[in-house]
Amino acid sequence: MSQFHVVEQFVSINGEGRRAGQLALFIRFAGCNLCCEYCDTKWANETGVAYEGYTAQELVTLIRQKGCTNVTLTGGEPLLQPDMKELLTLLRKETDIFVEIETNGSVDILPYLTSEDDDNVTFTLDYKTAVSGMENKMYLPNYEYMREKDTVKFVVGSRKDLDTAKRIIKRYHLVERGCGIYLSPCFGKIEPSEIVDYVVQNRMNGVNVQLQLHKFIWDPDKRGV
Repeated sequence: MSQFHVVEQFVSINGEGRRAGQLALFIRFAGCNLCCEYCDTKWANETGVAYEGYTAQELVTLIRQKGCTNVTLTGGEPLLQPDMKELLTLLRKETDIFVEIETNGSVDILPYLTSEDDDNVTFTLDYKTAVSGMENKMYLPNYEYMREKDTVKFVVGSRKDLDTAKRIIKRYHLVERGCGIYLSPCFGKIEPSEIVDYVVQNRMNGVNVQLQLHKFIWDPDKRGV
């Protein structure tokens, strides 16, 4: 039986997304198949990073013990963990818990989806724009699978990135499908006001401009928040 490699787990508030500001348990897994230029968790992806090993059932037990109804599975890239399907099967039985998987957009999410309307597992798909240096790694069919309960996030650092976000939103009819759509500034690369101006000029109804709360509450490089 393989184990999940967990580099940290902590309780804080959601810094972004549909449940921003709400209490959540974060479980961060080791390893990533991308290397974004602005990544603030590169330490979690280093070869030989220290981790704790958990089985799927042990993670469910941990989640229960922490007492949070919001759980975020993040990384790194959580979908690289070999037994993620098993973990999600168990978590889908915990119907009073809302599970968010933050995935980097390069891994096919279809094998992890279910057609159940009351699915308590949602996906936040991070489209990597040019500022990341990883845009060519995006698995575009994922955007065909987005459900109303799922979220697409664009971290942008320039007008070019904003143009890309607008194109993806339109191409995959994300607003019409009711997805959560968020534009966030790459820290130190673009002023939030520029994003707001772009949204206004392009009448981007149904799109949210969002700042990462944790980077304003704490030091941007602080771990465990």
